[in-house]
Amino acid sequence: MGVRITRRRLVGALVVVALGAGGAALALKSGSRGGDAAAGTKGEKAPVALEFGSADLAYVTPAPMSRWLPVSGTLAPVSQATVKAKVSGDVLQVYVREGESVRPGQVLARIDTADLEVKLIERQGALESARAQMALAEKTRSNNVKLLNEKFISQNAFDSSQSGYDVAKGSVKSAEAQVRLAENALKDALVVAPIAGVVHKRHVQPGEKVAFDAPIVTVVDLAELELQALVPAIDVPGLALGMPVELSVDGFGERRFAGRIGRINPSTEPGTRAIMVYVGLRNPDAALRSGMFAAGRVALAASEPIATLPSAAVRTEAGQSFVWVIEGGKLSRRIVVLGRRDESAGRVEIRTALPATLPILAARFDNLKEGAPALVKAPTSSRNATSAAGNADG
Repeated sequence: MGVRITRRRLVGALVVVALGAGGAALALKSGSRGGDAAAGTKGEKAPVALEFGSADLAYVTPAPMSRWLPVSGTLAPVSQATVKAKVSGDVLQVYVREGESVRPGQVLARIDTADLEVKLIERQGALESARAQMALAEKTRSNNVKLLNEKFISQNAFDSSQSGYDVAKGSVKSAEAQVRLAENALKDALVVAPIAGVVHKRHVQPGEKVAFDAPIVTVVDLAELELQALVPAIDVPGLALGMPVELSVDGFGERRFAGRIGRINPSTEPGTRAIMVYVGLRNPDAALRSGMFAAGRVALAASEPIATLPSAAVRTEAGQSFVWVIEGGKLSRRIVVLGRRDESAGRVEIRTALPATLPILAARFDNLKEGAPALVKAPTSSRNATSAAGNADG
């Protein structure tokens, strides 16, 4: 049996459908509001303020800075000698080699003396001849003295004999001097060490012919060395003779050598405005060698008090130096310009003007962010920087 749909039934069905759709929309809206509220209660918490105690903070403080003048240069022996040939001739023997120790007066080399021996014999013969002539002139003068007293000869004749005697006497002295020269030349054929030291270089080999004043052997004394360093003229007024210098030498690792300023050049080097300073150091064990490179520093008088911070408070990134400060309850990064450093005191000069009351982080903390909340704990607080560091890491 079919159902008959009347106009009244159709209108009633449409009203029921409309009411159902409205209820569903209302339920969806209320559900959405409830979800949003739940999401709001489960979201991220507000950032926690970092707390820093007095041990974590530093302030710009005026303090005198130790000043150090760096010096560097090569080491050179204070005493060295290049022994040269005093006579010409063939080198018969060279008794030493590089690196050998020698003592004063030790024979280093010998030059052929055959020609020198002949010359000595010649000079000795000339001396004997001059002495014979002087003896004859002396005898003649003695006879003429008697004749002059007896008026047998004139005064002029006696003066002539006296003059002949004086000439002969002078000839003897000249011949004696020539003999001594020949004897000295014979001695000079033996090349001896003038100082104690170590043979630096042997310039000749046996069989070579050397001329007068040609180098034979170079000897250096390593017991005392000098560092020759160029220092800006502006820093020289702060130096004085005897000032200590701590030196490090390439190849000796952490070993340090103590030296003192021994000499200061009175004028600048040509073409520069630098002055040569000589730092002397003792080398009793001969560990140091000539020509080694050394570097060190000279302690100068402390400066007047200047604005400083602990070195640990300054960080450097990408070539820029900065510090973390607490300002207005937040962390802020301040770029600073640095000056001198005092490594012994662990402080650095701050040339950027910073308030003396501005709290600055003195220790290194990781994961700090610009603008993060930060507080300075009261002095009576028992909490320490560990909690602050933990919060910063979090």
